Amino acid sequence: MRVLGIETTCDETAAAIVRLRPDGCGEILADEVVSQIAEHVAYGGVVPEIAARAHIDYLDGMIEKALEKAGVALADLDGIAAAAGPGLIGGVMVGLTMGKGLALASGKPFIAVNHLEAHALTARLTDGLDFPYLLLLVSGGHTQLIGVLDVGEYRRLGTTVDDAIGEAFDKVAKMLGLAYPGGPQVEKAAEGGDAQRFEFPRPMLRRPNADFSLSGLKTAVRLEVERHNTLRAGDIRDLCASFQAAVVDVVVDRVRMGLRLFREKSGPPRALVVAGGVAANGAIRGALTRFSAESGLRLVLPPPKLCTDNGAMIAWAGLERLRLGLTSGMDFAPRPRWPLDPDAERVHNGKA
Repeated sequence: MRVLGIETTCDETAAAIVRLRPDGCGEILADEVVSQIAEHVAYGGVVPEIAARAHIDYLDGMIEKALEKAGVALADLDGIAAAAGPGLIGGVMVGLTMGKGLALASGKPFIAVNHLEAHALTARLTDGLDFPYLLLLVSGGHTQLIGVLDVGEYRRLGTTVDDAIGEAFDKVAKMLGLAYPGGPQVEKAAEGGDAQRFEFPRPMLRRPNADFSLSGLKTAVRLEVERHNTLRAGDIRDLCASFQAAVVDVVVDRVRMGLRLFREKSGPPRALVVAGGVAANGAIRGALTRFSAESGLRLVLPPPKLCTDNGAMIAWAGLERLRLGLTSGMDFAPRPRWPLDPDAERVHNGKA
């Protein structure tokens, strides 16, 4: 079984082909991604209209490269999957329309994929992980703790009540005059900084739920920046280190509570999985590695390339659904918001 996956929900244009091997494991035959950082760097963030136009320019070429690298033709595929949300609606429409068109032209089944579900299932592609497991999804737009119980069956245990972690990293970077994208720049600067110099708050620490809050921490950084007439290089490094240390403490505490809630509701998870672009942060990965070792819980960290947005995760989620007979109609509409757990309360400014 071979499936083409298309990803255009934000500022990466991606296409990939994944196959299901006879032993039941997944294999990536091709994974083509082009980033739009250069198009957005002048604006300090992603501009939706520019992103949508760039997807139109790049997507044909990404699909052609993926087919060529995998050594297959469209007729050889078993299905076409495209991310249908959540994300920037213009970009989602580009990929979804392309996926439907290819499915119609080739007579193949079409699968509309939830971008968040694709992140949630990546560990099954990379590590053959069985259900159930606890997922920490951390990116520029999402911060959630999710119980992954089966394909299509998810329980949200915690979410952010304001900023996502990746969003907070980017905003702190902007305050400090660091380049876009800000997350990696903050992490790099923090390597040479003193994490004890500034006493930043740890929002939600030891709260009985598993929710996150980053706005207070972000405000504390801003107030500290405003106290300095001129920020020297050492000040920036120390601010980054202190901010990142606070985020790490919050993440570990919230994961600890999420694990407790998971066990209460669903029994013991098989693993803790970390996905999303922020999962590439070395300090967070290191802290969760230590936490997992102490708690006796298996930690699954997909390769950084598969933590950020990519087509392979869309193809795999499509494959997982296709083999269960879960396909989509040509009337499937793009969704700017699409919660994995529809019963969970929406608390992040109306976002899932």
